[in-house]
Amino acid sequence: MTSESAPEPYRDGYFTVRDGLRLHYRDYPGSADRPPLLCLPGLTRNARDYAELAERYSPRFRVLALDTRGRGMSEYDPQPLRYIPPTYAFDVVEMLDQLDVQEAVFIGTSLGGLVTMAMTAIAPRRIAAAVLNDVGPEIGTIGVDRIKTYVGMDPRFGSWDEAARSVAASIGEAFPGYKHEDWLRVARRNCSERDGEIRFDYDPAIAVPFSAGESAPAIDMWPLFVGLAQKPLLAIRGEISELLTAETFERMMSAAPGATFVTVPGVGHPPELSEPEALGAIDAFLSRFG
Repeated sequence: MTSESAPEPYRDGYFTVRDGLRLHYRDYPGSADRPPLLCLPGLTRNARDYAELAERYSPRFRVLALDTRGRGMSEYDPQPLRYIPPTYAFDVVEMLDQLDVQEAVFIGTSLGGLVTMAMTAIAPRRIAAAVLNDVGPEIGTIGVDRIKTYVGMDPRFGSWDEAARSVAASIGEAFPGYKHEDWLRVARRNCSERDGEIRFDYDPAIAVPFSAGESAPAIDMWPLFVGLAQKPLLAIRGEISELLTAETFERMMSAAPGATFVTVPGVGHPPELSEPEALGAIDAFLSRFG
């Protein structure tokens, strides 16, 4: 007898954007009576980060989890300087247009949150509500410097244990309670196996804009955040996050008094959104959609 594996709870979707790249997303089925959840991952991450969250809320909600260009199953950009939030935001608009989705509840982790804020400048009506996961209009320099130590590297691993140890060495301080099995789980979301090697599942060239932007003028994200706060907004922060500092989080509270703010204890950047505090906040936030 042969055993058949259970079908995936999503279908793989693809769409082509204005510059010819073919981008991938996961589409979890859900009700057409409420806006879908649109999940946007962090800088080096992909749609797999949202698997548990998507399965929790589908089929009550349709859930769309995007592989940003250069990540996961989306094509890599031959022009690395396009790996910036405005590009990603226009990709999102094209995705929504091609899927005939008028508005969505945006859930943005780190870079995905920056993309969500950028959407307020180019297509604010597409945002029904938003969840920002460990990101705000100011980015902590310590957190950015830490990301620069590993983003863009292209190591190869001979086993998943080796990959897990590498991931733990890079971001272990943000999750002091994690054990090896936790890091194995994170590694399998962050990496893929190709040609007998395990590699991080993103284009190393996503690091190029970091270097190119070091001498560029900083963009004031506060007006974008204030614009986003005109929508229903939930902001989540990891208690020991170096990217979203406690000081910035407090300023966000003052700038958006109608929003909901939640801190996840004992973790850094970014919370996985599987923590009880995060799930409780998201459950309550989404309850307004019936």
